[in-house]
Amino acid sequence: MAVQKYINIIHPKFGELVQETFVDEVQFRLFLQLVHSCIELGQDLTSFNARDFLIHIPHSLLKESIVIGNTKELSLGEYAVRKSKMEG
Repeated sequence: MAVQKYINIIHPKFGELVQETFVDEVQFRLFLQLVHSCIELGQDLTSFNARDFLIHIPHSLLKESIVIGNTKELSLGEYAVRKSKMEG
């Protein structure tokens, strides 16, 4: 059974700013650490994976937002489908 992890950043006025899903534990932890560091150090959240994901959230919006991280178990079939879509 694989585990899917996701991070939601929700602003009270503007709604959902980020909804990112991870299957890789390392990527999940790195992104969560990036969000935490930006909040603690008073920096804008900016990330680009050099392929298809670019995000920039000013610190003023980030500090007012709720950050939710959670996990969901996936069957092996669901994991294979998601992995093929990501590599596709």
